[in-house]
Amino acid sequence: MKTLRSILLAAAAVTAGVAALAGPAQADADPKAVVTTYANIAEAAFADSLATAEALKAAVAALVATPTPETLAAARAAYLAARVPYVQTEAFRFGNPAVDDWEGKVNAWPLDEGLIDYVDAGYGTESDANGLYTLNVIANPTVRIEGIEVDAAAITPTLLADTLHEASGVEANVATGYHAIEFLLWGQDLNGTGPGAGNRPASDYDTANCTNGNCDRRAAYLTAAADLLVTDLAEMVEAWGPTGEARARVLEGDGSTGLAALFTGMGSLSYGELAGERTKLGLMLHDPEEEHDCFSDTTYASHYGAVVGIRNVYLGSYTRVDGSTVTGPSAADLVKAKAPDVDADLKAKLDATLAAATALKTRGETVEAYDQMIGEGNTEGNAVVQGLVDALVAQVPAIERAVTTLGLSSIAFEGSDSLDNPTAVFQ
Repeated sequence: MKTLRSILLAAAAVTAGVAALAGPAQADADPKAVVTTYANIAEAAFADSLATAEALKAAVAALVATPTPETLAAARAAYLAARVPYVQTEAFRFGNPAVDDWEGKVNAWPLDEGLIDYVDAGYGTESDANGLYTLNVIANPTVRIEGIEVDAAAITPTLLADTLHEASGVEANVATGYHAIEFLLWGQDLNGTGPGAGNRPASDYDTANCTNGNCDRRAAYLTAAADLLVTDLAEMVEAWGPTGEARARVLEGDGSTGLAALFTGMGSLSYGELAGERTKLGLMLHDPEEEHDCFSDTTYASHYGAVVGIRNVYLGSYTRVDGSTVTGPSAADLVKAKAPDVDADLKAKLDATLAAATALKTRGETVEAYDQMIGEGNTEGNAVVQGLVDALVAQVPAIERAVTTLGLSSIAFEGSDSLDNPTAVFQ
C-alpha cells in the first residue's frame, strides 16, 4: 500500500548541500561532526540490539532445555528487552541503503504464521495471495515450494533465511527475525480486539509431554531463528563500525550525504511508516492483524521506541541499555545556528509527538492493549491512537523546514495510502 510522497526541498541559497552552512555564525556547527555523532549512535544502538539478542538467544536455549512456564516467561521477557534498543534503530532506515535493504531480515511484518507452525481453524486453509499460507514447516520435514520438493528435515538458519523467508516472492512469508520469534514465544492472539495476547504453552517445547505436536522441530525452529537474529544484528554492528559501509557512506564528502540520510529517516519513519502503515492503517480498518506486535500485544512499546529513535538522531543523543549516553554535535545544532526558530519549532513538534507516544504507552501498560485501542467503537482508545498519528504528521513539515534551512535538496519521504489516498485502503 505504500506510495512515495516526494518532497523536493530546494535550497534557498545558491550553494548546494551543507556548504550553505558556512559563515562565522555557524563556526561551531560542523556537519562532519554531526554525521559522526549520527554514525556513533547507530553503532551503539545496534550493538545494544545485538547484546540483548544474545541474551534472548540464551533465554531461548534455557526454554528449549527445560520447558516450563518460568523459562517461557523469561524468554518472553528477554524478547521484550531486546526490542527496546532495536526499535530505536528504525530512524536509520530509508536514508541508509545498507539498513533498508537489510531490515526485512529482522523486522518484517505482518507475517502469515501458518508458514511456520500450527494455527487456529479460524485462520483458514488458503490465501489467494500466498500459496504457502499454511505450509507449516514445523509439522512437515518435506515441503513443496514453487513445485519443487524441499528437504526441511533439518531446521537450520540457512533453511529459514535462504528457503523460507519471503518464499515465492511473498512478503508475508516471514520466516526470520523478531516477529517470527515473537510468534513462537506467544502463539497466535485469538482475542481479536478483546483483551489478551497470545497464550502458547511451554509444553509446546516439551518433548516428554508435548502439546500440539512436533515439539522437537518447534524447538529447532526457535533456536535457529534466535541464532540467525544474532548473526544478522552482528552484520549491522559491523556496518556502522570504524570501517563499515554504512558509516563510510554517511561520512563521505562534506557530510551532506549523511545529513540527507538523517532527515530522510526522520521524515519517512514519521510519516509513511509509523503514522501511516503501522498506525493509521490499522486504526482505519479496526484490524488487529495490522498491529505491529500482534502476538505479544506490545505495539504501544514499539511505537514509543520508534518515536524516541527519531528524537535521538535529531538531538544527537542516545541512552544505552546500560544507562550510559552517546552524544555529540547534532543536527539540532546545525539548524539552530542557521535558524533558531526552525529548530525551536521542530523540537516542540518532537516533544508533542513524544507526549502522544507516552500517552499511548501508558494506556497500553495500564488500561488496555493496542489491539483493543484500535477496536471499532472504542472512542477513547481510538482517540489516543489518532493522537499519535496527528502528532507524527504534524512534525513532518517541521522536518521539511529544517531540511530546507540546511540547503539539502531532493529528499523523498515515504508515503502511505492510509494518509495520502485513504479510499484506496478499502478497495
